[in-house]
Amino acid sequence: MDIAIDHDKCIGAGQCAFIAPEVFDQGDDGSALLLVDRPAAAQFSAVREAAESCPMSAIAVAEDRERTA
Repeated sequence: MDIAIDHDKCIGAGQCAFIAPEVFDQGDDGSALLLVDRPAAAQFSAVREAAESCPMSAIAVAEDRERTA
């Protein structure tokens, strides 16, 4: 899973940091910060929820296309 934050869209609502604090935080200006480049599988659900909860759709999540058997 890859995560990208569009800082031009982010308004600092903080939903991402509230929902997935292991992955997101907020900077001094309130904008979202990514704490890890690639979250652990156990965090995927929270990351998806955080992206869906962002009022400005500033978080993009790309799923890995290759899966190992």
